[in-house]
Amino acid sequence: MKGGGVPGFVGRRRELARLAAALRAAPSVVLVEGEAGTGKSALVRQALAVAGTAPERVLSGYCHPIAEPMPYGPVLDALRSSGPLLAEAAPLPASTGALRSWLPELGAWLPHASDGGDERHRLVQGIRALLDALGRVVLVVEDAQWADRASRELLLLLARDPRPGLSLLVTYRAEELAAGAPVLGAAYRCPPGVAGGLVQLGPLEEAEVRELAAREWSAEAVPELVAVLGERSGGLPALVVEDLAALRESGPHSEPAMALAEAELPRGLRDVVAERLAGLGPDALAVAETVAVLDAPTSEEVIGEVAQLSAERVATALVDALRAGVLAEPTAARYAFCREPVRQVAYRRIPGPVRSALHRRVIAVLRAAEPQPLARIAAHTRALGDRAAWQGVAEEAAGQTAEQGDPAAAGLLLRELLAETDLAPERRVRVARALSAIAANAADDTASTAALGGIVADPRLPVADRGEIRLTLGLRVAVQGGDRAGFAQIERAADELAERPARAARALVALAMNERDGAGAAAREHMAKAAAALEVEPDEEVAAAYRATLLTFQAREGDPALWPELDRLPRDSTNPELVRQTTRALYNVGDIALDTGHDQRAGRLLAESRALARQAASSYLECYSRIALLRLDGLAGRWQGLEERFAALGTEFPDVAMAGVERAMLLGRLAAARGRLAVARAEFTSAAEYGERESQVTAALRAAAGLGALELAEHGGAAAAVVVAPAVAILRQAGAWARSGELLPVAVETARAIGDIDAARHLTEEAAEALGGVDAPAAYAGLELARGHLLDGLGGTGTGTEAGGGAAEAYRRARDAWRAIGRPYEAARAEERLARVLAEHDTQAAAEWLTAAEAAFTTLGAASDAARCQHVRRDLGLGRTASPGRRGYGEALSPRERQVAELVAQGAGNQDIAQALFLSPRTVEHHVASVLRKLGVGRKEVAEALAAR
Repeated sequence: MKGGGVPGFVGRRRELARLAAALRAAPSVVLVEGEAGTGKSALVRQALAVAGTAPERVLSGYCHPIAEPMPYGPVLDALRSSGPLLAEAAPLPASTGALRSWLPELGAWLPHASDGGDERHRLVQGIRALLDALGRVVLVVEDAQWADRASRELLLLLARDPRPGLSLLVTYRAEELAAGAPVLGAAYRCPPGVAGGLVQLGPLEEAEVRELAAREWSAEAVPELVAVLGERSGGLPALVVEDLAALRESGPHSEPAMALAEAELPRGLRDVVAERLAGLGPDALAVAETVAVLDAPTSEEVIGEVAQLSAERVATALVDALRAGVLAEPTAARYAFCREPVRQVAYRRIPGPVRSALHRRVIAVLRAAEPQPLARIAAHTRALGDRAAWQGVAEEAAGQTAEQGDPAAAGLLLRELLAETDLAPERRVRVARALSAIAANAADDTASTAALGGIVADPRLPVADRGEIRLTLGLRVAVQGGDRAGFAQIERAADELAERPARAARALVALAMNERDGAGAAAREHMAKAAAALEVEPDEEVAAAYRATLLTFQAREGDPALWPELDRLPRDSTNPELVRQTTRALYNVGDIALDTGHDQRAGRLLAESRALARQAASSYLECYSRIALLRLDGLAGRWQGLEERFAALGTEFPDVAMAGVERAMLLGRLAAARGRLAVARAEFTSAAEYGERESQVTAALRAAAGLGALELAEHGGAAAAVVVAPAVAILRQAGAWARSGELLPVAVETARAIGDIDAARHLTEEAAEALGGVDAPAAYAGLELARGHLLDGLGGTGTGTEAGGGAAEAYRRARDAWRAIGRPYEAARAEERLARVLAEHDTQAAAEWLTAAEAAFTTLGAASDAARCQHVRRDLGLGRTASPGRRGYGEALSPRERQVAELVAQGAGNQDIAQALFLSPRTVEHHVASVLRKLGVGRKEVAEALAAR
């Protein structure tokens, strides 16, 4: 084990908090329910540690799966260890004497037994009296599903009337209780004044499996290993720990995920399943084996037909298997194993001839269905080892699943077929083209991208077919993968598709989208060649792609004539590819509209593209639309929960490059606003690395703007120029002035910071000229902000770009423009700049503008920006913000403590907090100590404590 804490315990924060709170609030009763391996005992141990319970005050007893358990055994076993506590206790009451013969280990403290009365009654009263004398203790009874009747009745009595200092914890497996009976023999609810209740544990989430793997194996546990662990364990922590221990003992392994996937399932799981199966009668065992082979929730009728049992026998057998915890009913009247790993163990225990016979019967049953579930038939055919038959069925199944809207399943089948070394050449071509068609619209399919790369290297493939597949490969690398190296593949595809003019035109249209490395200048030429090819071989689908690309160019250029053209796009076509190209156009224009400042239009376009993408089964366009809508929320100041939503999207589409880069942009922006500059730098650097590879210039420009602003704030103009100058060169080369709203003001401020006023003036004038007649509100807002930076300190007395009322008026226009667009953070930044300029000659107006900026920053959660406004107010002598006066906050957090707590929750150190909030390190230490004291937690638990408030 690599980390601290109870072995095998991760996550479970809510359950842990509830259990620890109950332990602190005796009397309490907690029933901890969960199947074998969920970590019930680990949760109890962790809760005892969190609650600070002294080990000697924990009395533990265990129930065992034996035929005739001793009455009251687990409770009596627990009491045997109470001797050290009795040594300090007052003389025990006479009623405890009834325990002398049962607990001879405590004979030194127990009084002599009195005669008379019912022995059972005297024993129970003696136990209650002894627990009362022990004071504050925790009685833990583990595996209560195996408790005898007397012990259940005793536990029920203790739970219904617990002694004042007693905490009773009972763990059990619900699936092993006889006929689903309550664990205490009768329904139980905590009486008034008694804390606790039922705590149910399920499998770990994927993130928790990853955390456990990092603790037990390595902090760098690779995703492939985590995926295999999750699949094999079903999320049960005990099985994860066992698997990792076995893997370590059999190692070292260069490919641990592969080694684990090929290893036996955990012995603990195999033993539990074997024990349960051994307890079944012949019919119940036959039903369990049939369900294991069926590998899907199935009805009684189908189970009976495959198992060759009558309806009555199947019903009886199912009841037995359900009560034994072997099978479950996941949906009404459908039966399956509760966990996939359990099914696998049961499946592997079936003798080979029996297993094959069952597979043949399943195939016969499935063939009689309408429509035939070909994917399931293919799986059962493969299990029989008939490779030739499987290849034919698998190809049919891939087509069926694709038509049914499951491209992921279709892609998996096609990749498995392509891995077959004896696949017939004509079938290989068909399968390759089918995979190419599916991959073209998939968002998250790196396996298919790799498979396509192998296909185009096959010299047996006809040239034109290779061109089709290479075109898809290039688009996946360049578009879904965000790497303009894919355009080299697209260019080769255009040549290979010479005998198919329309498809060659599609490749040329794709090439035109690249605006890096001077390729933008060739875009019109590519489009002209595509148009000529479509004259030779008209194709409405490629023509739709051509039209979508033209609209994208109009959006990039800020063409005012763009908007009416969007209304003419076909939305209701019965041709899915036409709808996909409409979706592509709407997404491209909507995404670029965020760059140019048409935020409201962008929201409408992106919402429509998201809906159409789902309708057209284009998961990558749906994913992209969702990413852009999250970006819009960030720009609009809707920051609450944005990081979590981006993280969820990244989990859903882990291989989509754009999800990662937009998340990095967002986290960089939020981190900078909150004063976590090191985090912001790392995120913007990550985004910049993507921008270097990407075929569109926007990501590079935005990342450079973020990094440049950080360099200006931390290291000055010279450091910022290193970042900004290459980005300005890209901006000029691509002519992307309509998308310069973020970079332009940073570049001009950088030029001013290094004393190059001429460069600042030239860039401002160049932008103003390029933006003439362009429909790009954000670019104009950025231009006004740049003018403010240029004129700030020059007095506003010059000519040309210096006209128009000086820096103050430029900042005012920038603020109005950002507000009209709907970006409160940018508007507040302009207000802050305006206040600084006005402070020289109009302190009242300056104070008002600074107050407005500070209020906006506070509302947004931009703690560092708000703190900087307070700092500026003091530096410029603008007085304090009006307030009702200082008051005490008692045990509640003050506003400043709340700011500090939020930064601590984000992982900031004291030095980071001091820098972010413009405070001294000693002041920060004081605030942090106060926060931890008021919240009653350590530094790592602050985030959870804040969320609970």
